[in-house]
Amino acid sequence: MAKRVFLIVLDSVGIGEMPDSAEYGDAGSNTIRSCAGSKYFSMPNMERYGLFDLEGIKDLKKTYSLPWGACLRMAEASKGKDTTIGHWEISGIESESPLPTFPNGFPEELIKAFEEKTGRRVICNKPYSGTEVIKDYGKESVETGALIVYTSADSVFQIAAHEAVVSIEELYRYCEIARELCVGKYGVGRVIARPFEGEHPYTRTSRRHDYSVVPPKKTMLNYISEQGKEVRAIGKINDIFVGSGITKSVRTVNNEDGINKTLDWMKEEFEGLCFTNLVDFDMTYGHRNDVDGYAKALSYFDERLPELVANLRKDDLLIITADHGCDPGTPSTDHSREHVPVIVIGKKVWPGHKGTRYSFADTGKTIMEYLGVTGEISGESYLNQIIK
Repeated sequence: MAKRVFLIVLDSVGIGEMPDSAEYGDAGSNTIRSCAGSKYFSMPNMERYGLFDLEGIKDLKKTYSLPWGACLRMAEASKGKDTTIGHWEISGIESESPLPTFPNGFPEELIKAFEEKTGRRVICNKPYSGTEVIKDYGKESVETGALIVYTSADSVFQIAAHEAVVSIEELYRYCEIARELCVGKYGVGRVIARPFEGEHPYTRTSRRHDYSVVPPKKTMLNYISEQGKEVRAIGKINDIFVGSGITKSVRTVNNEDGINKTLDWMKEEFEGLCFTNLVDFDMTYGHRNDVDGYAKALSYFDERLPELVANLRKDDLLIITADHGCDPGTPSTDHSREHVPVIVIGKKVWPGHKGTRYSFADTGKTIMEYLGVTGEISGESYLNQIIK
């Protein structure tokens, strides 16, 4: 039977600080621990599969003598704490330097070039919360047609506009212009379309679109697809990798949709990798410091986990991990540099705590070995520790 791997990234679900977290302003961050303080937090299924056997959170819930899955704690080898670098590392690229950030806003020469090419004025141009920026600048944008450009602690150039003023097609075109301009010293990881709608206070729509920088070298996705197997992408995975190495993709509107689409593809015949990103943890709750909302989202995923497990075939692996943290219990509204969990589930999996690994890329290397794919990526496989 064809081997399949279902890799699900719980976007921003970190499990505690790394030794260098203080250098990033994230000393003491622990996303799961913050959420566990909410009355809405309940993850009995992930507990059974070993989540709370891991360092950093094992004191929270552990009640089972032997987990049902293989569980590992992963440290990030790359310099950074954002979505792009995290996903690249999972897929085999360790980044020696972080992508550029702009804590004081973007330089005048970049903004002027963007204004000239779009024919629209730019307002804001500073780090901002995505929900707060449309509260504070939304009216002016609607009344004047100006584009709200803002950034964050992450390597992003974000463009917000009301869909009734700037059509979604126009907004996407402006993002393509920004992507062309954001190269070299301005080479941010992502240009992001942030459409909003309604009356003040406005609400963001689900038609966000990310324009990522192209990966600097081949990832596991390229090697898997080049060697005749499928790489199916769910959610923003296709955007993060700019389609590189991906054979089939589908967008999602929220975590529920992402889980449903993963289940749909579990029922289809294919060989290779299905790579899913569930973004609500980060985008909807982490960046808004919404502890209860984040806890509810974690609990919802946990409720759906048995469905995912039930649809695994004999030779399937389900790998659940994260790309960074976004601790909703700290004053910061930005990503946090944290360890992340890896939970591996499958009929061939040898359960138990497998320790701490020192690169997310070990997961990519493991997936390639399991699928019988060769290629040069960073990381060391842990397959012999998790397969009976």
